[in-house]
Amino acid sequence: EFMQAFWDIEEVQAKAIQRLVSFVRDKNALPYLLTFTGFITFAMKTHADSLRLQVDGCSLLLEILSQALEQDEVVALDENVTSSLVDTVRKHSDNEELLSLVCTLLMMISATEVAAENLRKAGVIPDLLSIVRNFLHNEKICLSCCGVLWSLAVSENNVDQALLKSAVPVTSAVLQEHFRNGSVTESACSALWALSLQGCLTENEYEPTTALLLDALRMNPERPVLVKNACRALASLLRLSETAALRFIMDAKGSGINLIQDAYRLHFDDPEVVEIICVLTNEMVQYDDVVLDMLSQKMEELLSEIKNRFPSS
Repeated sequence: EFMQAFWDIEEVQAKAIQRLVSFVRDKNALPYLLTFTGFITFAMKTHADSLRLQVDGCSLLLEILSQALEQDEVVALDENVTSSLVDTVRKHSDNEELLSLVCTLLMMISATEVAAENLRKAGVIPDLLSIVRNFLHNEKICLSCCGVLWSLAVSENNVDQALLKSAVPVTSAVLQEHFRNGSVTESACSALWALSLQGCLTENEYEPTTALLLDALRMNPERPVLVKNACRALASLLRLSETAALRFIMDAKGSGINLIQDAYRLHFDDPEVVEIICVLTNEMVQYDDVVLDMLSQKMEELLSEIKNRFPSS
C-alpha cells in the first residue's frame, strides 16, 4: 500500500525497496517478496531516469529470483515485468554496472517459455547484440546475453531469422574473446548450437565456427556441460556441411577426432556426454574422408568400448 500510494515520489520508492532488501535473508519471507516483483519493476519504470533506483531494484529482483531458484519456487513474471526490464536496458544502454545486473535477470527469466515469448515480443535481440558489441570484455554480460539468445533461438516459436543470423558473428566474438572462461564459453556454445539448429549460419561461417568450437573443447575439456554444448553444435554443423567436416579433421591445432577421444576419456562415466559424442560420431561417418581419419585414429576401439559400457542404451 505504501508503494502504491506514492508511485510518483522517487525517494519513497527507493526507501520501500531498501526496506524489502532487509527481508531478503529471511527465507521464510520469499512468498511475501515474490508478490512484490511487479511493484518493484513498476517503480523502476516510473522512475526510469533514476540510476540508483534501477540498480537497487535489479539487485533486489536478483536476490528474490535467486532464492526462488534455490527453493524450486515457480516464479510467474508477467509481460509488464519483462517489458520494464527491457525499458531499463534501453534507457541505460551505456551503464555497464546496471546492464550486468539486468542481463543476468533477463537470462534467469528467459528460461521460462512465457517470459521468453514476452522478451521476443519486446524485440530484445538487437539490444542484446548491441550490448555485447559494446561490452565484449565483460564476462558476466556476455554469459547472460548468450544465455538469453539460447532461450530465444531454441524455442519453437518463430523468431526473425535475419535477427538470429546477425547474432552468429556476435556470439562467435564472445567465444573468441573468452575461451579461458569456461562458464562464458559454455553459454556461447549453447547459443551457437541453437543458432545452427535454426539454420542461421551461412556457408562462409561453417568452417570458422567449427574451428572456434574445437578451440572451446581444447581449452575446457574438463567441463561436461561445455563438452555437450560444443559437441551438439559441431554435430549440427557436420550435418549441414562437408566443409565443416573437413575442418573438423584437419584443423591446424589438431584433429577434432583426438579431442573427442580425450573428452570421452575424461567423461566416460557420464552417460549424457557419451550420448552426445555418439550423436557427433554419427554425423562424422557420412563423409568418406572423415571415416578414413576415424579408422587411422582407431575410433572403432572407442566405439566398441562405448557399446560394451552401455549395452542397454
